[in-house]
Amino acid sequence: MTETVLRTQGLTRRFGGLVAVKDVSLECRMGEVHAVIGPNGAGKTTLVNLLSGDLEPSAGKVVLGDEDITGLAPYLISKLGVGRSYQKTNVFLPFTAFENCRLAAQSRLASSMRFFRPALADREVNAAAGRALAAVGLETRGSTPVAELSHGEQRQVEIAMALATRPRLLLLDEPLAGMGAEESARIVTLLKGLAAEHAILLVEHDMDAVFAVADVLTVMVNGMVLESGTPGHIRSSRAVQEAYLGSEDAE
Repeated sequence: MTETVLRTQGLTRRFGGLVAVKDVSLECRMGEVHAVIGPNGAGKTTLVNLLSGDLEPSAGKVVLGDEDITGLAPYLISKLGVGRSYQKTNVFLPFTAFENCRLAAQSRLASSMRFFRPALADREVNAAAGRALAAVGLETRGSTPVAELSHGEQRQVEIAMALATRPRLLLLDEPLAGMGAEESARIVTLLKGLAAEHAILLVEHDMDAVFAVADVLTVMVNGMVLESGTPGHIRSSRAVQEAYLGSEDAE
């Protein structure tokens, strides 16, 4: 039985009279890519924000491993082994790719009270940053300022920063947004490789990529789970076709 890394039970988030996420229950397992799809406004990003601690749920619970993390602050959830990326690439553009990853790796130091010690002197942190860059295929780009990298490479740096924190679970919010076919294919290959040692929850609109990489799909509509299952099951679901995949205006 594959290890369940994260599960939600009845997860709900209200914004006044609007229910953005309603009674969502799902599981993310080690070695699997669990894709969450649905039209704009379905509640996908709100769900990711609830899992990462950026939002507190109005009801329900989030369990990481055996620990209830419902309502914990984002930095605490991160330290427990959750890394995430955002819809808009969240990196330090003037810094090099290596410096971005090193900053992420430094967050895992037992103590940050080292004001007079050069950051480059910490071999463990430097090694973690180097491993993260290698994992996403950017080992030769470490000295390049992120502002000079392509959009796809910047996305890779953001994923590398998450990896530098040594997560068990990766929450990736539209990592293929704005990419061409070649860059998208590179990220799909990357995600397949990362899934071997992580649980991955992926929010994505690129259906070709989703069906190429996902082991499990959950379809959300109007904040609720419409259906969940294997890619084959989701493809053949009449309810999903009518609500999303078969719609002419689906994205």
